[in-house]
Amino acid sequence: MAIETNVRTYRRKLYIDISRRKLREGRGSSYEFLRKRTTDMIWTDLTETLSPIKFAVIGGVATRMYMPERATKKLDVLIVELDAKKARIKLEQAGFTFCAELSLLRGSTGVAPNQQEIDVLEGEEKWWSDAVVQAQTNRDGQGLPILPLPYLVLMKYQSGRAQDLADIERMLGQARDDELKAVRTLFKKYALDDLPDLESLIELGKLSS
Repeated sequence: MAIETNVRTYRRKLYIDISRRKLREGRGSSYEFLRKRTTDMIWTDLTETLSPIKFAVIGGVATRMYMPERATKKLDVLIVELDAKKARIKLEQAGFTFCAELSLLRGSTGVAPNQQEIDVLEGEEKWWSDAVVQAQTNRDGQGLPILPLPYLVLMKYQSGRAQDLADIERMLGQARDDELKAVRTLFKKYALDDLPDLESLIELGKLSS
């Protein structure tokens, strides 16, 4: 576990360093593009299938609420661990098929009846239950319950993957002051030691926007 944490920390430091060098070389997108919010891709809505179990959309699909929509191949959803067994039964009864367990996070990967790929993550972190509840009143243009920005940033930050860090940079570059305050508050509660890296990602996002 310690080795995995060290690897993620190294990846984040490396990403921030490379991004700073790229900024000096010049980069950025147009103002209009960065503020574009679309829901062009229609994804499977699990609301009726899982009811009354609550879920939140995470991953690439969730980011389109906070930055320009980007291409992604699958729908990632989060449920709390206590609901995992009941949710699996409901999904399979609705025609979803699951082919494997996720390798890094607790959960399963499968295919919806319309052939869209889906990953169902089972939340174990203390804050995941609150995040799923808050997602119910945080809907995108399609009506999907989207993980609120502070939780999405924290989740992506903890993954340490380059794509997740790039998403954080772009989302925070477009965030309002009150949204940034909420992100900082959540990090102070759950990732206090990572505040310097968070501030670097905010700075990079602002400079590239």
